[in-house]
Amino acid sequence: MPTKTAKKTTKTTAAKRKKAPKVVVARATVLSSEVVYQGPLFCVRHDKLIEPGGRENERDVIRHNGSVVILAIDSSKNKRDPWIVLERQYRHAANQYLWELPAGKLDAGETPLEGAQRELAEETGYRAKKWRPLVEYYASPGFLGESMKVFLAEGLQPGETNLEDDEEIELRLVKMSELLKMIEKGAILDGKTMTSVLLYARLQGRRKK
Repeated sequence: MPTKTAKKTTKTTAAKRKKAPKVVVARATVLSSEVVYQGPLFCVRHDKLIEPGGRENERDVIRHNGSVVILAIDSSKNKRDPWIVLERQYRHAANQYLWELPAGKLDAGETPLEGAQRELAEETGYRAKKWRPLVEYYASPGFLGESMKVFLAEGLQPGETNLEDDEEIELRLVKMSELLKMIEKGAILDGKTMTSVLLYARLQGRRKK
């Protein structure tokens, strides 16, 4: 009997650990919201609110239409170690050049998939035959309301870029294994690139088991 009881307890504990927590969406009650800055890409609002827990507060929040990120993969020669499309461009907020995945803001009335397809074509010239969502996240939810939706793009076909006047982008294809080494060495400082690549690598690792 003691042995059987121990086994039952172990199974019950394991089952509890496998259950994912329920996602409960709780919203704040906004008492007032004032635009204190309006720019071409985003606005800053000063909100007075009651948080879901009942506490009154004031927050300055950057509001943005949202962005899309594209993990564009060429696995035609090696499915286990595919080539990834990377961009190098100057980011003034970081005061340096950064290696990043292609990305951009959503235009008004544009769906995330339409935005991802447009941004990939404009910035890299590539079109993709296969698209699927990978993940959505908030880069800095303490003050930034920008949602970033990541798409996986496969079956790449090269084409001509259509960069904006203020864009100067260097393109490079890097093997997944090399990109992971760059992340480990601190050569990749861009959050969306780390998030997307590490998640994809983890999912690929699970599929191989």
